[in-house]
Amino acid sequence: MFYAGIDIAKKNHEASIIDSNGKLLDKSISFSNSESGSNKLIALLNKFEAGSSNVIIGMEATGHYWLSLYSYLLELGFTVYVINPIQSEAFRKMYIRQTKNDSKDSFIIAQIMRFGEFSTTSLADEDIMALRQLSRYRFSLVDECSDWKRKCIALLDQVFHEYSKLFSDTFGVTSRELLSNYPTPEDILSIDTDTLSKLLSEASRGRFGISKASEIQESASNTFGVSFAKDAFAFQIKQIIAQINFIEEQLKELENEISTLLHRTNQVITTITGIGDVLGAVIIGEIGDISRFESAPQLVAYAGLDASVKQSGDFVGTQTKISKRGSPYLRRAIWLAATVAAFKDPALSLYYQALRARGKHHLTAIGAVARKMCNIIFAVLTNDKPYVPNIL
Repeated sequence: MFYAGIDIAKKNHEASIIDSNGKLLDKSISFSNSESGSNKLIALLNKFEAGSSNVIIGMEATGHYWLSLYSYLLELGFTVYVINPIQSEAFRKMYIRQTKNDSKDSFIIAQIMRFGEFSTTSLADEDIMALRQLSRYRFSLVDECSDWKRKCIALLDQVFHEYSKLFSDTFGVTSRELLSNYPTPEDILSIDTDTLSKLLSEASRGRFGISKASEIQESASNTFGVSFAKDAFAFQIKQIIAQINFIEEQLKELENEISTLLHRTNQVITTITGIGDVLGAVIIGEIGDISRFESAPQLVAYAGLDASVKQSGDFVGTQTKISKRGSPYLRRAIWLAATVAAFKDPALSLYYQALRARGKHHLTAIGAVARKMCNIIFAVLTNDKPYVPNIL
């Protein structure tokens, strides 16, 4: 039996091959992250007649750079394991010298394959992988949209400080339409009240009219905003509103795609209170195959929702915080779901209220609800049955 270790990098990978006794059979090779480079790896394996039936290949999950090579080797029929870099680091510290270099890394990964002391990073099937990609992309769009909104508010605070009091939602449909056309107090005062009233009425579907127009213009006439470079402020606000509109249209299209894919992949996750299609897609995409977790506490730890206790010598901290290890995307999704379930789920809301009655802070209680939700998710996915609240 042969064992090959691959140290992953952005441009060039490093590979070593050993036999069943752990002997390095040849010098480690460097090969590019391309098809021609991968063929160089195959040539090394062929040199020792190491084929798909008698070699185990291991590599580290370094960023996303391992995916192409992993896919390529799988198509050729090789057995490939992807391990967390933390595992190879722990093995490195106890193996011979503790010096780090690329050649040594690939050799150590090969040795880890030989000893079999590792757990793999799961590359889920195509639908799960797609859910993970789309869900993470959605988070990036949501965060980007939030950044643009903060920038817009900062500009409005300078040019029209009183604007935040005019609408309950600065980025609601009516407010956005107004800012797209008349972003500064001077622009608002440049039109008559009837014209402004018509714009507000059409945008709000009749909710706002002449009284709202008069209120806005009165506020604009008495504003205490900056009185210079108004054209620059107006230009930025218009462009930012256009950018927000564009991103939110992208989000609508993206969320439709996510919903369609989730319904094809999993039907039970959304039966849990607080978990809709979007959060359900994140959870399924990040967890993958639930069978890789032996227990609910393992899932809690993977989400980084387990408690982290500070301890030094005889001192043990009395305040605990969540560890925030594991998948930040999974943790974010479960936390968001918990903030809803804490008030809408019959069982979890009672649990939340009991914690609050004991004097626990809101966030501490939500963290506890999130851990409970991990238990529920584990049970629902393991049994593949809809969630039914259990009220004791």
